[in-house]
Amino acid sequence: MTLAFTASLGRLRPPVLAPGLLLAGLIAAGAFALRHLPGLGIFSPMILAIVIGIAVRNLIGVPDKAKPGIAFAMKPVLRLAIILLGLQLTASQVAEVGGGGIAVIVATIASTFLFTLWMGRKLGVDRRLAELIAAGTSICGASAIFAVNTVTEARDEDAAYAVACVTIFGTAAMFLYPLAPAMLGLAPDAYGLWAGASIHEIAQVVAAAYQGGQEAGDFGTIAKLSRVAMLAPVVLVMGALARGGRPGRGKPKRAPMPWFVLGFVAMVGLNSIIIIPAAVKSGIVSVTAFLLSVALAAMGLETSVAKLRAKGARPLLLGFLAFLFIAGFSLGAIELMFRPA
Repeated sequence: MTLAFTASLGRLRPPVLAPGLLLAGLIAAGAFALRHLPGLGIFSPMILAIVIGIAVRNLIGVPDKAKPGIAFAMKPVLRLAIILLGLQLTASQVAEVGGGGIAVIVATIASTFLFTLWMGRKLGVDRRLAELIAAGTSICGASAIFAVNTVTEARDEDAAYAVACVTIFGTAAMFLYPLAPAMLGLAPDAYGLWAGASIHEIAQVVAAAYQGGQEAGDFGTIAKLSRVAMLAPVVLVMGALARGGRPGRGKPKRAPMPWFVLGFVAMVGLNSIIIIPAAVKSGIVSVTAFLLSVALAAMGLETSVAKLRAKGARPLLLGFLAFLFIAGFSLGAIELMFRPA
């Protein structure tokens, strides 16, 4: 279940990773410390970590030697944290999402993807960039962007722009969504499902959903991982369409399998059949929260406001409209499906 993490570590020597991991780790530790200050206790350390990371990147800058470790924190470290999240859930909790929740997720992904492509054409945004923004918004942020780019073959700067775009709006969602349950009268399970079905990155979902309590956080995590599981079939379909639309390109590239989702499922199964001592589980929860904060700090360190400005207003507007659409569509679907008549 941690093969991807181990393989990534094997490809990069620890001394190469150390500067970036140390920087992200210090930011995460600072985020935990800041929560003890008046007025900041309402925010999770994950939210504070990404804000600090963005500030450091855009106000101070990040040295080149830190980049390998930052990339490692954004991928293998995050995936390890997601696997460990499985130890906080049981199979009975997962079943509570039900067929209705899955239907909301699938409908949200399909509708958001198609809306973003359509709106991209209306705004005159380059098709490949629009595809990347659509994937990042509808499925799972940066991971989906990089996966879809294996078949769209957009320019590197387009991929970087799309990542910056979905990170900005996903970060905004982390702050805005926790305000919604009181205003909209959302129950914890409905709020968690909404967060998981519509916020861009996994760590952003976790940060926002657990602001609504344990039940909301659990629902959000499960819903988001259900979206991640849709990544492989979406990339396969896009690869087939790309081959059909561009003769002579050969077979579509194989879609990357999100193996960490299987690791998450394995941990849920383990937690369902054995009793983990409370002290051990408490330690795992603390470690998982810190790893997620490290990953979000790294995400902030990779978010360049300048990249958003370089492409002009239209792609940024597209990302914003896609963000509004996925939030509104998923909330409407949840209201329609789960509220009594």
